[in-house]
Amino acid sequence: MDETPPSGVEIERKFLVDRLPDGLGAGDRIEQGYLAIGDDGVEVRVRRRGDDMTLTIKSGPGMTRTEEELAIDARRFESLWPLTEGRRVNKTRHLIPLGGDLTAEIDVYSGAHDGLLTAEIEFPSVEASEAFEPPAWLGREVTADGDYANQALALRGRSPRPAGRRR
Repeated sequence: MDETPPSGVEIERKFLVDRLPDGLGAGDRIEQGYLAIGDDGVEVRVRRRGDDMTLTIKSGPGMTRTEEELAIDARRFESLWPLTEGRRVNKTRHLIPLGGDLTAEIDVYSGAHDGLLTAEIEFPSVEASEAFEPPAWLGREVTADGDYANQALALRGRSPRPAGRRR
């Protein structure tokens, strides 16, 4: 039986992208900075995506985790943003429909992470996640690889292992 996760829980898989699919639009620019990252991977971050600003709390990396996102106003974002200095990622996000109500969020990183391409797919259940057959343009799955978590990228820079590249 397919169970819907409780509110505040996300089920997500992450992949490297070997090549960008055709027909990507301009995408949305995202600035993301980390206020706190615990030894267990719990994170508190702020994000600006266009005119939308959020404060997000997430449990450690993995396929299933707790996530609470709160809208904040520009004043709060601007007061918190300087506290993330040295713990930031910048990326452009593209949404690609995959069918069956699934969407791939393709992130094209810039700055210190230029050339890194990832895709995240959020699922309605663990069963749906396990049944997912990735399209050919997705590369190696890195869901369980903490080196590709955004918080790790923000702290340590790009992973030394080969990642997806623009072609």
